[in-house]
Amino acid sequence: MLRILIEKEIREIIGSAKFAVIFGACAILILTSCYVGARTYQANRAQYEAAKAENLRQFEGMTDWFNIQQHRIFLPPQPLASLVNGVSNDIGRTTEVWGRGELSAQDSKFGDEPIYAVFRFLDLEFMFQVVLSLFAVLLGYDAISGEKERGTLKLSFANAVPRDKYILGKIIGSLTALTVPLVVALGIGSLLLPLLGVPLSGDDWLRLFLVILTGLLYFAAFLTLSIFVSARTERSSNSFLVLLVVWILCVLIVPRASVLLAGRAVNVPSVDEIAAQKARFQQQQWHEDRASWSNFKPTKSDDPNAMMDELNRYMEEQADIRDKKMQEFTARLNEQRYNKQVEQQNLAFSLARVSPAATLSLGVTSLAGTSITLKDHYNDEAKAYQSLYANFMKEKTGTNPGGRMFMFRAKIEDGEEVKPEPINPQELPEFEYHQPDLAQSISAAALDMGLLAFFNLLFFAGAFVSFLRYDVR
Repeated sequence: MLRILIEKEIREIIGSAKFAVIFGACAILILTSCYVGARTYQANRAQYEAAKAENLRQFEGMTDWFNIQQHRIFLPPQPLASLVNGVSNDIGRTTEVWGRGELSAQDSKFGDEPIYAVFRFLDLEFMFQVVLSLFAVLLGYDAISGEKERGTLKLSFANAVPRDKYILGKIIGSLTALTVPLVVALGIGSLLLPLLGVPLSGDDWLRLFLVILTGLLYFAAFLTLSIFVSARTERSSNSFLVLLVVWILCVLIVPRASVLLAGRAVNVPSVDEIAAQKARFQQQQWHEDRASWSNFKPTKSDDPNAMMDELNRYMEEQADIRDKKMQEFTARLNEQRYNKQVEQQNLAFSLARVSPAATLSLGVTSLAGTSITLKDHYNDEAKAYQSLYANFMKEKTGTNPGGRMFMFRAKIEDGEEVKPEPINPQELPEFEYHQPDLAQSISAAALDMGLLAFFNLLFFAGAFVSFLRYDVR
């Protein structure tokens, strides 16, 4: 009996004109989002390679590693970031690196092309969160109440059909009929990515699979919710109105309201306030250093080279002391602000997770490596590179000419300055960005995937229990 009911539901859905139109639109949008994502990745990759080449080109012709300034590293585009944008376009992608001092990323994608900040991108997250959830509502709002209005529900129960098997057949048949075609369209779109020049590693494929699985759990949650609401109303128009209000709340209101409420509840010091405190402390350190420079007295005043090396060593020692104090002071300020940010974020995300739409967004961005933690991860990678760069410069120059301090060095033989050979910028260590560990990403997304599974079970149980009491007449 159950199998017959499932087959009946599948035939009715697939044979309807509404399914053909909606599925056709979904398939086109899914393929379009994959195509746009692939082209975006190629454009970002070309821009990234050009930026790296320009960074090295500016050092051509220099004859001393001491003169290296404005050395920059760049956040490379990641394949899945073009499919699930997350915050990857909002954070800074360019970091100017010195041998010491605090690092700060600049130049976001939206800063370069602000029009994208207005309309955003057509990615898989948007497809699932907005388009497919709305399509699930359109396909499921009249699952029960619509059949009652058409008289087919009463006709079905003229036969000896158990209610529990009927609603099980209705839910399972609807999920099967709507999910399988979506899986086919998503599979085709995913297979097109390598053909369009998007390199995907084994980890990337697994991440993409989990992103799609999370999206399907979200789609199924809205579909079972639609059947649940339909089983609680007598007319399909009422069912659609209720679902539309719920969709607006879940997709548009709750995520934004949770951020607003968390911002009111937890006060985070602004970037400008922190920067002002750092600037005042740094200025104080400079004044103290300038006062101490008068105490410098070279021991070999008759040898210009030795005197210059001694001066450089003294200035480096002072810079190391100043840098250590600055790092300690900066670390305290950053830690205080970071703790407040984490408190605010945790509160906002906890409130937002009552919405399946927010849960989907948090889950898929964690899996794709474009969640809100991307900024901190990129900064950690840049700090690791800073240590490598400092060691390289010390090997080349004997000192660490960081902290934006200009140092003089000249080679003098027989009373005349000797011009050194040009440096080779290609020797600069290359910045290698490493994505967050796959296991770490899955662990971060586990809560959200579990919540989406819970929403499915909750709405499934609600539809099941509601239909057992439903008036089929």
